[in-house]
Amino acid sequence: MSVSLEDFAPARAGKDVDDVVILGGGLTGLFCALKLAPRPVTVITNAPIGKGASSAWAQGGIAAAVSEHDSAEKHRDDTLAAGDGLCEEKIVEQMTREAGERIRDLLSYGVPFDKDLEGRLQLSREAAHSENRVVRVRGDMAGKAIMDALVAAVHNTPSIRVMEGYMGESLMVEGRYVTGVLARKRGGLERMAFPAKAVVLASGGIGHLYAVTTNPGEANGHGLALAARAGAVIADAEFVQFHPTALDVGKDPAPLATEALRGDGATLINAAGERFMAKIHAAAELAPRDIVARAIHRERVAGRGAFLDCRTAIGAKFKDRYPTVFAACAEAGIDPVAQPIPVTPAQHYHMGGILTDANGRTSLDNLWAAGEVASTGAHGANRLASNSLLEAVVFAARIAEDIQGLMPTPRSAYWNALDSEPGLPSQRNMEERDAITVLRDTMSNLVGVERDAAGLKQALATITSVEQACTRISIRNMMIAGKIIAASALKRTESRGGHFRSDFPDADPVQARRSFTTLSEVDEIAKAACEEIATA
Repeated sequence: MSVSLEDFAPARAGKDVDDVVILGGGLTGLFCALKLAPRPVTVITNAPIGKGASSAWAQGGIAAAVSEHDSAEKHRDDTLAAGDGLCEEKIVEQMTREAGERIRDLLSYGVPFDKDLEGRLQLSREAAHSENRVVRVRGDMAGKAIMDALVAAVHNTPSIRVMEGYMGESLMVEGRYVTGVLARKRGGLERMAFPAKAVVLASGGIGHLYAVTTNPGEANGHGLALAARAGAVIADAEFVQFHPTALDVGKDPAPLATEALRGDGATLINAAGERFMAKIHAAAELAPRDIVARAIHRERVAGRGAFLDCRTAIGAKFKDRYPTVFAACAEAGIDPVAQPIPVTPAQHYHMGGILTDANGRTSLDNLWAAGEVASTGAHGANRLASNSLLEAVVFAARIAEDIQGLMPTPRSAYWNALDSEPGLPSQRNMEERDAITVLRDTMSNLVGVERDAAGLKQALATITSVEQACTRISIRNMMIAGKIIAASALKRTESRGGHFRSDFPDADPVQARRSFTTLSEVDEIAKAACEEIATA
């Protein structure tokens, strides 16, 4: 499904178009806009910039080989190993090679990375890294500090115009060209068309398709869906990373207990006090995230519970070294100095997304994508810790460089159109709440840490049924994103990285390749699943 500006002809006010429109106000979108300066850019964001972005919640930091003991080659090899055979090696080489330069960019924007007394960056180690290479801010505040610095830089850059409170709903398409973005005012009826010469999708991940996630509410898969509706190729959508240690305290989103805690020696125990990871993997608590997440999931399903024990390794230093986690524990009535922290796997990151090349170009002309909404092949089947922020800045910079080769155009006027979706606001709100609840429960229960064919087919049938009853484009986008993930998971009949099939628990060498799909194929798979269930 595509949308043309002609669909909103009555509201058309002129023929100028924006030069560059970026959908998303997180790290990727802001960094790209800054790199494009002084070229005019319009950033469309659902929440105020710096808010509602997963980037701001990142606790670990950014992985970069910047010490004399490390190298881009070592970082590359660790990334490839974590990716479980599906990484694009040239993409990984490029990302790890450019990491140092991007760290210098962030320092120039005022990011206060931790340094030692001699002014050198302080580095920590996280799971599956062979060296200390994670650049942090005050232990667990890297994401917030980075976003604060970039927001300040954006406010001081006259070429960047920010449109806050608008949710992207559709791409405007003319023939094979993406010509702009159609957005709706958050919480209202007003819709606005943003024609553009270049469109960059930086809309984030899919966390709130799941009932338990560490992501902000704005991470709901809408960017993935609107690109798919326009005909873009989607890659590796089945690979969903579940962070092993979200706080199991009933909050939505679930607070994150950073992996750095385990890097500092915290252990995982069950209710009986048994340390279970040592029996499962040689790296114990620092095993790849998918292995740790499944182990915790199984302890909880078996009724033994799972807890992160920081009492011995961190103890009284907890509050100073991990203030964000300490505050989340305190709010839930937990003292991590004296008590083990209850934890659960939570949807954390999507390795899949809109297929892009090394410069962020998608399969649609005039459309670029970067950050979590994109699939560059940098992460393969399982993202290496702290590579997400790195990928965001590396490919945001590459997109900016690619777009700079286009001839600039003047800034546009706006085109407005009223939302024609039926129903009173209260009716739409009820529809939204009910539909989203069904979707999130279905994704968590049937397309979660462990999956099988029967559950995936049921998920497709349930989501399809709910989608057909929805009238709001924004809700249908969430359903479409869920279907893409479930259908891709059904296609891959093996277990690899963040994708685990209990009916196919082993990796299949024949399937050691990336997956690609389109919305038309997803709809065919969903239709077959619905028919099979209906006739069973």
